Amino acid sequence: MTTRPFRRLFPPSTPAAGPAYWLLFHGSDLLMPAERAPALLEGNNAALDGVEVGDSFLLGTLGGTPVMVGVLGADAPAPAGYQPRGLRDVLAHGDPELVSLASYATHLMHWNRTNRFCPTCGLPLSQLSDASWGRVCPNGHSLYPPVSPATIVLIHDGERVLLTSKPGWGKRYSLVAGFLEPGESLEECVAREVREEVGVEVTDIQYISSQPWPFPQQIMVGFLARYAGGEIIVDTSELADARWFTRDDMPELPPPYTISRQLIELWRTH
Repeated sequence: MTTRPFRRLFPPSTPAAGPAYWLLFHGSDLLMPAERAPALLEGNNAALDGVEVGDSFLLGTLGGTPVMVGVLGADAPAPAGYQPRGLRDVLAHGDPELVSLASYATHLMHWNRTNRFCPTCGLPLSQLSDASWGRVCPNGHSLYPPVSPATIVLIHDGERVLLTSKPGWGKRYSLVAGFLEPGESLEECVAREVREEVGVEVTDIQYISSQPWPFPQQIMVGFLARYAGGEIIVDTSELADARWFTRDDMPELPPPYTISRQLIELWRTH
């Protein structure tokens, strides 16, 4: 599949007249075609097939065509031919182009909804004019959409891997993960989270890849690490279980679109 180039644009950019793609939110869900797979909606830069769109903004261009983000009124029913779908459902579809744009749009929608007033002085925020998503208050305090880094790590020991489960997950197991603390490197975060959640030590911490995780504003930074010693001691305030599994005896795993599953498959196939 050929991926069309996406160019991010920032206020005060405006869309060119003519055709446009849309990501339309209904509450926290995205409106998607009812009779086919999730996809970008097609309209023009001001409208979408007669749907009354509320607030909207330009996200960027995809192959030269504007990509718009809009909001349907909170009390408005879903228009005929569309159905609301949760972001996880959209991500599970797996189309890289849609996954990337939907994640980006969701992050900015959360930013717009939750940052209307200055956290320092309480005055209303207005859009900065520096070609960014930043906002500023009358007293000059400025802020920008935050990104919260978290590490996620696959712990391996020869032919076995240490997986964890959380309360409410049922039979599904995943990886140790946690947020970066101030003054901490990503590798230090990996070692600390492993020690805190499952009680073991790791070494040979190796960065693999990262994944934006807009729930609501994270980026998951993925690592492999080799088991270096210790017995499993489960932090029951965080986890329901942690145990070793072999390649031939794996539990229910996270969905394929998640970085946790991608790290597991990387280990399992090498």
